[in-house]
Amino acid sequence: VQLQASGGGLVQTGGSLRLSCTASRRTFSSRACGWFRQAPGKEREFVAGITWSTTYYADSVKGRFTISRDNAKNTVYLQMNSLKPEDTAVYYCAASLVTSPGVNEYNYWGQGTLVTVSS
Repeated sequence: VQLQASGGGLVQTGGSLRLSCTASRRTFSSRACGWFRQAPGKEREFVAGITWSTTYYADSVKGRFTISRDNAKNTVYLQMNSLKPEDTAVYYCAASLVTSPGVNEYNYWGQGTLVTVSS
């Protein structure tokens, strides 16, 4: 499975962006997917995940970010609202072969898309 992430850009504090992650295969629609991010000088961290029936979020983005999927388009989205400078990072989408993956159980990764939030 190849994943293509897009939608990053420059936005002011309080603004919104929507990231998209499109997969090359239809089987993607049955996979658990997630979004991760890596800020400069920091380790990659989990942001949000979605399974067939559940969504889950890091505490730092709860109430501001929403993960969703459109299986007909083989695409997972990350709607990011009320963005803060600390959300600045390269965002990566990922897919897992595990039904309810832990943060270290993602097998396929997209190339990353840069989100920059200016203060």
